[in-house]
Amino acid sequence: MKIAVIGAGAMGSIYGGHLSLNNEVYLVDTNQSVVDAINSNGLIIQENGEDVIYHPTAVTNTAGLPHMDLIILFVKALFSEVALNGNKGLIGPDTYLMTLQNGSGHEDILSKFVDEDHIIIGTTEDNGAVLATGHVRRGGVGNTNIGMLVEDKNIFLPKLKDTLDACGFHGFIHENIQQLIWNKLFTNVSLSAVTGVLQVPIGYIASNEYAWALTKKLIHEAVEVAHGLGLEADEAEITEKVRLTSVNSPEGITSICADIRAGRKTEVNTISGSVVRASKKCNVPAPTHELVVEIIHALEGRERG
Repeated sequence: MKIAVIGAGAMGSIYGGHLSLNNEVYLVDTNQSVVDAINSNGLIIQENGEDVIYHPTAVTNTAGLPHMDLIILFVKALFSEVALNGNKGLIGPDTYLMTLQNGSGHEDILSKFVDEDHIIIGTTEDNGAVLATGHVRRGGVGNTNIGMLVEDKNIFLPKLKDTLDACGFHGFIHENIQQLIWNKLFTNVSLSAVTGVLQVPIGYIASNEYAWALTKKLIHEAVEVAHGLGLEADEAEITEKVRLTSVNSPEGITSICADIRAGRKTEVNTISGSVVRASKKCNVPAPTHELVVEIIHALEGRERG
């Protein structure tokens, strides 16, 4: 299979490296030093305490490359459209686009480039970290959950699962992938949003009555929107899960909180913003989420510090 992985961070490197075992893989990144390191020394992935070298082809420019069978997005969600626009030459009539990015609603962007029956969405339970240029650590192996929003007419998902399994991943096909994505989303649209606005660690949320009241309001709205989409969501169960996440991560920092603190753009549009877009599709109000998204975008505009 011809595969392009766009984004050579920790997760992109882990997938690009492993998939290169049995496939023609191009690892695409805008950082020339990362590309040069991978092409010169191989992609080094620390696994189980040992360094293993993989050999995907790393590029900053995809001009002249053939159409891919599969393109996997591993850039931050706010860069997805720019990344796909910059690599449109890789997309042919039979190309599938896959996202394992955090958040929800990525299909809204992917559908600008391919038909809905060539979009694969999902989640990954793998995790990793960048150790140095061209050197990452695979911290844990979990399921790669994949699915489509429409019928898999070409029976591509089983082929993709076999490809993943053959390269050291655990592929699982889900008939209702949106349910899985929203199960993960509930925590992000509550804790991530509130910690970002308040600029506090995760543990603060459950310990402060006002922060917790706001968080519960966000959970309630997200549950109502999920019901409007025809998804299952137990508000009491989700609320307790979020509370325990806060209690058990007293010093944890969410990505939205860290990005605002560092003066970076956040991924709020594919986290809380995805609830807002979904609410409009199913006509279920989510005013608190709308307000939180606006506040976070306002905070992004501040000078650092």
